[in-house]
Order: sequence, then structure tokens, then C-alpha cells
Amino acid sequence: MTQKVTMVLGGAASGKSAFAEGIVTDQGLPRIYLATSQAFDDEMREKIADHVAARGSGWTTIEEPLDLPGALRRISPGHAVLVDCLTLWLTNLILAERDPVAATDDLIAALDVCPAPVTFVTNEVGQGIVPEHALSRRFRNAQGRLNIRIAARADTVIQVVAGLPNLLKGSLT
Repeated sequence: MTQKVTMVLGGAASGKSAFAEGIVTDQGLPRIYLATSQAFDDEMREKIADHVAARGSGWTTIEEPLDLPGALRRISPGHAVLVDCLTLWLTNLILAERDPVAATDDLIAALDVCPAPVTFVTNEVGQGIVPEHALSRRFRNAQGRLNIRIAARADTVIQVVAGLPNLLKGSLT
């Protein structure tokens, strides 16, 4: 049986990560945090440290900036997984000149064999202005397509705005 997939999306600093952490914690299983970020500067190192401190102990962290599908395939049964976040994963793929469509196909296939419930955090990037630069537009469009694919596969989709959840699909149980 395929395990439950949850998607939590929202704008930057909307409270989506904390909300998603609560979903995973409430499952009562050992928790795995699949981190996709890379700390290239002091600001990002500080943001990562703040996230680690906020979520507290009890998490096993796996850093995987590119091979997210492979990491999901290596998860053992009896765990709950938080992927934070798809937006940084996509950024890493684009900067590494990898094909986001093929990577998304692989991610969906990995979900179908992952024995654990998976909760994804992702940014909603389609509600702003059209970006000025071609790379930014390419990223925005790829993020929209990635979000559509994960939302279609997910059992539950929740949008977080100002820390408040809006249920878009499924149920909050």
C-alpha cells in the first residue's frame, strides 16, 4: 500500500515549515528530516540553524540537495518523512543544469515505493509579478509545474498563509 503524501505550500516565511513539522510529529513515528538546502553563505547557515533549533530534538536529518528520489527510496518502514523543501531542491537542480521534468518524474516514482508517509514543504511562487529575468521566469514556471505534479499525487494539500492552514485537498486528521 502506498503511504500518505501531504503537501504544505505557502509564501516565504508563512509558517509552512513549522506547520509541516507538526504534521510529521503528530504521526507518532520516528521522524526523518530530508533537508534540501545548501549553506553557501552566512545568512543561509543562520536560517538552517534557526530551523534546527525550532524543530528541537527527535529528528534524524538527512541532507540531500539533489538526489531526493534516491533518499526517499532508502527510507525504511516505520518512519515519517519531512522534505523541506521542494523549492530549494528545484533551485539546486536548475543550478546543476539537471532536467526538472525528469527529476520530478523520478520523485513521483520514488513516492510510489517509499514505505513511509511523506510531507513536502514547498513555496507558492505564482501569485506575484512576472519576473524580469529569463532564469527567474524559468524557475517560477518549473516551480509551478512541480507543485502541480506533487499536489496531484498528494492525498492532502494545505496552503499556509500567515501561519494559518487552508485545506485545499484531503483532510486534516
